[in-house]
Amino acid sequence: MSMIKRGTQVPARWRLLACGLFLMASCSISAAADEGTVDVHALPQLEGAVEDNSRPDPYRVEYRMPTPQAVTSPAVKKLLSATGWVPYVRPLEEKSTTLNFRKGRQGLSVHFTQGLGRPDQSVVYYSTDRIYSNVPFPEGASDIVFDGTRPYLGCVAPETLDATAEFYKTQMDAIGWRKLTPETAARWTNSLDETVPNGVRAFYEHADSEITGFYRQKPVVLTLTRRDDGRTNVDIRVAPFALPSELKADGDLAGLPRPNPTKTAKSLGSASSNKREMSAAAMAELPAVLAFYHRELAARGWQEDGSAPLAPGDEVAIKISNAEETGVLRLGRKYDFTMVSLTAQVKESALAARAKAKKEADEKFFSNAAAAAQQVIAADEARRKAQAAALSDAPLNALADSKTPVPLPENAEGVKFEGNDGHLEFASTSSVRALTAFYRASLKPAGWKEQPSVINQPNMAVMEFSKSGKSISMTVMQMGPKVNVSASGSGLVMAAAMPTAVPEVQAKSSEPLKLDTESQLPVPTQRSSTSLATTKLPGSETPFRRELEASIPAPLGDVLAFYRTELGKLGWQEKTEGATVSTERAQIDFTSPQGPAVLKLGRAKGETIVNLAQKNPDAATKADIMPKPGQARLMLGNIGPKDASVTINKQTIKIAAGAGGPQSPKGPMLDLAPGTYQYALRMPGRPARTETLTVAAGDAWGLMVGPTGEVLPLQMY
Repeated sequence: MSMIKRGTQVPARWRLLACGLFLMASCSISAAADEGTVDVHALPQLEGAVEDNSRPDPYRVEYRMPTPQAVTSPAVKKLLSATGWVPYVRPLEEKSTTLNFRKGRQGLSVHFTQGLGRPDQSVVYYSTDRIYSNVPFPEGASDIVFDGTRPYLGCVAPETLDATAEFYKTQMDAIGWRKLTPETAARWTNSLDETVPNGVRAFYEHADSEITGFYRQKPVVLTLTRRDDGRTNVDIRVAPFALPSELKADGDLAGLPRPNPTKTAKSLGSASSNKREMSAAAMAELPAVLAFYHRELAARGWQEDGSAPLAPGDEVAIKISNAEETGVLRLGRKYDFTMVSLTAQVKESALAARAKAKKEADEKFFSNAAAAAQQVIAADEARRKAQAAALSDAPLNALADSKTPVPLPENAEGVKFEGNDGHLEFASTSSVRALTAFYRASLKPAGWKEQPSVINQPNMAVMEFSKSGKSISMTVMQMGPKVNVSASGSGLVMAAAMPTAVPEVQAKSSEPLKLDTESQLPVPTQRSSTSLATTKLPGSETPFRRELEASIPAPLGDVLAFYRTELGKLGWQEKTEGATVSTERAQIDFTSPQGPAVLKLGRAKGETIVNLAQKNPDAATKADIMPKPGQARLMLGNIGPKDASVTINKQTIKIAAGAGGPQSPKGPMLDLAPGTYQYALRMPGRPARTETLTVAAGDAWGLMVGPTGEVLPLQMY
């Protein structure tokens, strides 16, 4: 590709000159004002280049080429070399695709990218690259490695040793370098050793200069050595006596010490890994780096165990060890760096001790978890028995003046009747047995015929009645200290019926509700009871679900206003779809920053009952307990000593002893459609135990079998 003059490749450049002459002039003036900065807009570009002028920049040029990078890169190198730009490689960047050039005091960096969506095209970027510490390049030098920030130069001069020495004698002086004498070097060192086998050596210093760009330049040493082929090796670097002799520690890498200063550093692993590595290019002489590691390793409890076999590039290789690890420290020289490689490997004995300690810790954790689960199960069983004992089995009388199609018991609470939909709900302090006996005795004389049902337990019963083509389905279920009755069907439909409820006088709050700032979920300080439950897997810090229950002696409207305000402050957004709000109850779905949530409010014994639940779908998905869309998930566990089985939804699932425990973190899982299910637990030597479970879409429940055959249901999500 031939070089063409700037501005003649494409018509767009003429349009740019016509529209932006002042901008171009200002860029040229700015670049010309600093002789150390190249005017990249005046550099030659390859034939066929299409320059991007959308973002004018005096220090950067971008143009597109219709050739791939593999073709464009050598063409750019040839083009710039032909105009006096000398290519070089930076130390430790031998594999970089970026091209670096120098011409006098000016530096240039050229890098490439592939054309957008076009592998057959490439984009070229010219960027100024200021040289802060300039040294002469011999004419025709090869294998040039250069860094203009220190400086460092390594190359092969084509001339003899004498000719190359004469070149540097004149050229170093021409750019302001002055030879150090014993007198001028006194601030740095007591002696200048200029002897070198088969070569010559000289030391130089450079004064600060705004014109030439030097600032706080350290002395450098020039070393020239004769080669067998008649050419000369050139090496310029910061003089060793000007480098730090005692290194300080920088931040650790993988828990291993790193000296300061370093040009590059990288690591593999962490302080707790079984194997960890650290490597760095230290900007210091090898003795100083070795002294640093003698000091730092000893301070960290490492001891040196003699020499290790040398690898290519090593000058020092030392075996090291501590109580739990063995390692190797390797030091070598490359360019003007001391290359550091430090590796550490945990001993087999230490690995075994760590595994044993972890096993013991896990066993202790799960043992404590099992004991805690047993306590929860026992407490739950005791609570349920106490609640059941508190329910009355006494025969019930019908409530007078009831407006519902079926009679209500005299102790019905929170009655909600929706005649248009044929739905009835209420709560009672009577037992399931007393309520089912009440309705069987009340409906049979009225001509209602009961259909047999398989669900007829002390804590839950389902009754189906029919008469003259109409039906009533009734579920009676113990829920904590009360029994809930829910009935629906065509036998309850009343045309133009208005919702009716047993009226309750709600006392006004004596003072505004105040937020309890110590609670994880919002709750007023004015409350008679509260509880907060979180569900998460052992060892996890993030709960899948949080649930708050509280009783607040305030009107439902005041409590609802409190939660709308406080949840809004937390970024919760209220969903209007499906929300129900009345004087007796309210249910509102929310979207919170962590996931879906629901607020339920009801009235009981003159107080507002709060149930606030929040889910975290990310945590549930990560733990693999997220239900399928539209379904619920049931997780089964068994911390007992014997195998068990659960029959639910016409499926029998075996639960091995320990499933969900230390030896088997995950037990069987089952996906269910939303609904109420009766399940039977069977264990060897014990009678079957039957319970019920109601699940909704998106719920995840856990059923944990205890050592004595009891079952603890827990909503996980």
